[in-house]
Amino acid sequence: MVVNERPTKRARRRVSADLPDLFTFPPPPPPSPDSPEAFRDNVRGFLGRHARVTLPSSSLFPSLLTWQIALRVDPSVVLPLDIVEEDVTRSRRSVYCDQCRVVGWSGHPVCRKRYHFIIRSNAESCDSETPFQFQQQPQQEKWCNSISATAAEDKADDVEEWAYNQLHDNTHLLHAVIHSNGFAHLLTLNGRQGGSTTLSGRHIMDLWDRLCLALSVRKVSVMDVSKKYGMEYRLLHAVTHGRSWYGNWGYEFQSGSYALTQDSYLKAVETISTLPLHPFQFQPRKPRTRLHSVIAFYQSFSNTQLQTTKDLFTFMFSLIPKSRGPAPSKRPKLDSSNILCVWTANDVQHVQQAMIKLLSAVCEPNWVSKRALKGALYKTFSPELLDYSLQHLGGQLVANNMVVETRCNPDSTGVEYRLETLTIGRSELKPNFPSEQQILGDLKFLYDSILHPDTMLCYAPQAMRENVLDAATKLLDCKQFIKDYKPDKIEAASLIHLWCNVQLSDHSKDDFVLPPELIVLPMNATLADLKSEATKAFQEVYAMFKKFEVEELLGYGSIDDSITAKLLFGTSGTVQLKGKCPAKHGLNRFRMERGIESWIVDCTCGTKDDDGERMMACDTCGVWQHTRCAGIRCSDEIPAKFVCLRCMSSFREKSHSSCDSAKEARCVLVTNTTCRAKAVRADGQGVASNLNMTFSVR
Repeated sequence: MVVNERPTKRARRRVSADLPDLFTFPPPPPPSPDSPEAFRDNVRGFLGRHARVTLPSSSLFPSLLTWQIALRVDPSVVLPLDIVEEDVTRSRRSVYCDQCRVVGWSGHPVCRKRYHFIIRSNAESCDSETPFQFQQQPQQEKWCNSISATAAEDKADDVEEWAYNQLHDNTHLLHAVIHSNGFAHLLTLNGRQGGSTTLSGRHIMDLWDRLCLALSVRKVSVMDVSKKYGMEYRLLHAVTHGRSWYGNWGYEFQSGSYALTQDSYLKAVETISTLPLHPFQFQPRKPRTRLHSVIAFYQSFSNTQLQTTKDLFTFMFSLIPKSRGPAPSKRPKLDSSNILCVWTANDVQHVQQAMIKLLSAVCEPNWVSKRALKGALYKTFSPELLDYSLQHLGGQLVANNMVVETRCNPDSTGVEYRLETLTIGRSELKPNFPSEQQILGDLKFLYDSILHPDTMLCYAPQAMRENVLDAATKLLDCKQFIKDYKPDKIEAASLIHLWCNVQLSDHSKDDFVLPPELIVLPMNATLADLKSEATKAFQEVYAMFKKFEVEELLGYGSIDDSITAKLLFGTSGTVQLKGKCPAKHGLNRFRMERGIESWIVDCTCGTKDDDGERMMACDTCGVWQHTRCAGIRCSDEIPAKFVCLRCMSSFREKSHSSCDSAKEARCVLVTNTTCRAKAVRADGQGVASNLNMTFSVR
């Protein structure tokens, strides 16, 4: 025991040893048929078991209540996971969710609460040897400890502004929001390339996925705009793995921008990943380009033939970790993956000895190209044996304390060899493949030349290029991915689990979409208990349902409320209820996440709702459509006045004359058979709108 002294480091580290491990938290729930509960119930129990309140709700911050969980990364690093409980009905900010609007959930009613799960980017500097409550920076202290101080200084508005800005900061390592109905959005994810010093993107995604399972989250959306090595990763990963990077955790493309469907997404993946490489390979009597050299360069390293873009990019990505680690074994070993192999180890050694003799005849400062070595021996050995022997030539020890060195010529991107003296104390030999910097540079070059639609090179046949261009554009347009945790598949034993669908008797349907809520009842519960619990559940989840009340059970006529629910539904199933929800006291503004505004989206590409892309409204009919589909590039400004093609056609039919009036003479009709190039513009003053939505997920 230490008295009036600071405890030793070892004693302080025991505190972090008692904290939950970030790589296993939260632990999976014990298998129990009665464990499934709704998110609204699970989140309360989760916070009560694992978190502590760091900022209680007060008159200064009536809409915010923050919790914190300390997670151990290693004995010297502790990361705080902040959970911000936001009361939407008391917030001074917009009550509507932009993510719900663009992902297809705009018809959901506004939920009463949102739970933000945040790992701040500067939280990795925390040291577990310091008491956790004092690990925050001066600005962060406002988050937890400065309520009374700021009130005295009359800076409550500034602190509230700072607190809300944390909910829109895209530099967080993790930021996700879960609505009280269990629908969630993964907003920001930053691994090592996004600024994390201890966690990779996979570590953070694993943590988030375990949290969703523990909390019984229903669906999670993510807008994949992630980049890796300066390239759009959703396009690269679709080429190499056939899905988005988030697909490793079950996220799937369902519907997206420009009315793209899952079928069109899968066809685009198939088209671009099976693109053959022969149009890009060197052909006699044509000038050799850098593209030819780069493809041939990596084909020479592969033990299997690279035939498609998927083969090429997958192989190049596999070389990156090898370029960082220790060199492989220098003893040649035949690859068992070859379909036909007629060489022995002695054959390979015989060829390599001949190559070493050729290198010995060259002065040490000079490099010998791979092509020159093959040209000197092609009459004696087969080309396949020469290629295989050259792959394992680098790093071979030679007599007189010499070693075969290799390098990648920065100008020709070809492999070159020479003999060098083996220095004393040398820990490892250079690997027989390019450096990480060169691999990344070549990846970016191939990405720009073959994959990206804005920089894609011209090549024959033209029809193939157009198909690849269309597929690449579609993959870049497919940003929204959703994971369905399927909580409706419940097998109950000693409790009744019912999904309650509600119809409102006093509201028109229009675009209103009310997801069902899970109700858990004891075995002896009656229909009256079911109605009571359903009423409480919908009142708790949705802001508009403050006065909601279940009236009747649909499909069963006049039935006594004293009947046991198990007799009608068993221990699990779906129930149709009808109720009324008077939208008084201003509650009507919480009707839908899309807001109270009324707009119509009817784009020529087939889009019928806001999908997050840039749009503009026709000044005649007010219907919205994509600027790109109207022939306006993203870099161009929206015209001061815009008239859609439908209105122009209608005007022309009614006028019975061609450009007789001055107004019609000023209008320009761009005729084209493609969706993206149809536009009608008119000069003059008008109103231009923009529904462009941007999110950062890295």
